[in-house]
Amino acid sequence: MPGFPYGDFEESIDPPYRRVLVTGATGLLGRAVYKEFQNNAWQALGCGYSRARPRFLKCNLMDEDAVRAVIQDFQPHVIVHCAAERRPDVVERHTEAAMNLNIHASATLAKEAAGIFLIYISTDYVFDGRNPPYGENDAPNPLNLYGKSKLEGEREVLRHNPSAAVLRVPILFGEVERVDESAVTILWDRVQEGAESCTVDHCQQRFPTYANDVARVCRLMAERRLQDPSLRGIFHYSGKEQMTKYEMACAIADAFNLPSSHLIPLTEQPAGAGAQRPQNAQLECSRLESLGLGVEATPFRTAIRDSLWPFLYDKRWRQTVFH
Repeated sequence: MPGFPYGDFEESIDPPYRRVLVTGATGLLGRAVYKEFQNNAWQALGCGYSRARPRFLKCNLMDEDAVRAVIQDFQPHVIVHCAAERRPDVVERHTEAAMNLNIHASATLAKEAAGIFLIYISTDYVFDGRNPPYGENDAPNPLNLYGKSKLEGEREVLRHNPSAAVLRVPILFGEVERVDESAVTILWDRVQEGAESCTVDHCQQRFPTYANDVARVCRLMAERRLQDPSLRGIFHYSGKEQMTKYEMACAIADAFNLPSSHLIPLTEQPAGAGAQRPQNAQLECSRLESLGLGVEATPFRTAIRDSLWPFLYDKRWRQTVFH
């Protein structure tokens, strides 16, 4: 692996010498985190695996030697660990591979990152959704294997690296490469079907959260930690707008002036609907806010327009509005 030219001068953590390593940099959140740091006077190194080349470094997080080499060579001040299997139904079907990534790779990274501020991205699915909202100190009780794997990942990270931070976030969306990259933006296909009616879940309460907002939170946490080593432990961040997927789909249609009459709310979960999801796992975010690290959530309609306009069938709309 090629070396990084950072060892030949006196150490400094002032701009432009601050270094951040972003795992899962090819994914939805990882791309946003990498871009946020890079645009704010950080030297950012992103790593991925199957989609890494040519923009990012290819690194197998299951390989302890490879992880150690990247950290020793780049010597980051901060690591944001975005890499995960985050699709609950995939975790149920491919449990061993998901556990290896969500738990064992996270433990390896935490051990190798001793003395480095590590932010581990976790999920609202560590809660059962029966008694919201949930604070950072409330007892987790995940309903599915995905939530269990992320909770165990949290515990492994904090066990091996007690000065790390865990950032729990809910369902994410953002500037996707494909609409099926997010459980929010995939609703675009149903919105655009138009002529044919289709059902959309109207049971589970969700808090769709813009990846760019989460990325900014990560950067603010990192910059505070360079000044205040007491910043550690569990934090929550979430969008504020409560919506079912049916309500999200209607809001997407409204944002693009498209019809929504073909969307039918589904008020009961069908049998065999995949991994069980919490009914309402709303996160209470006062810890970040009390530290002055809260980020005002981008309004859903604004963020979803920014995320989905490249996928409009009629690109003339895009040219009219954005050019």
